[in-house]
Amino acid sequence: MKNKNMSDIIESYLKQILQQEEHIEISRSEIADQFQCVPSQINYVINTRFTPQKGYIVESKRGGGGYIRIMKLEIVDEADLIDAMVDLIKSKTSLSDATAIIQNLLVNEIVTENEAHIMHSAIDKDALGKIVNADEIRSLILGAMLVKLKYR
Repeated sequence: MKNKNMSDIIESYLKQILQQEEHIEISRSEIADQFQCVPSQINYVINTRFTPQKGYIVESKRGGGGYIRIMKLEIVDEADLIDAMVDLIKSKTSLSDATAIIQNLLVNEIVTENEAHIMHSAIDKDALGKIVNADEIRSLILGAMLVKLKYR
């Protein structure tokens, strides 16, 4: 596991389990003990690596007997995935959220690598960097691209 940080290792572990199961329920403290890290490290991994934009739903219950449930979004067809991604776009979308949405489309084979690259080029800092309301413009552009993908 050379060149991997703890967050990458924890993410890989959880994704490996998710390949075999529909969902997983974990205890933050148990996973932290297993990887000899603080529970906040587990929170960081879940909050940044298992987002709806990346194709996951996370539920949690705090307190005694609490758990974190991670589920991979079930994709029935391309239109459902595209609709789910459109629903995630807010009036302002950060570059990292937009990139995660495009990556999810690529992983689910909705777009090719070339199409994903073109989509990213239209919304990245090189294209929108000097615009004051770049996150708003990014939302409009990404939303329009997703609608076109749905009806191609």
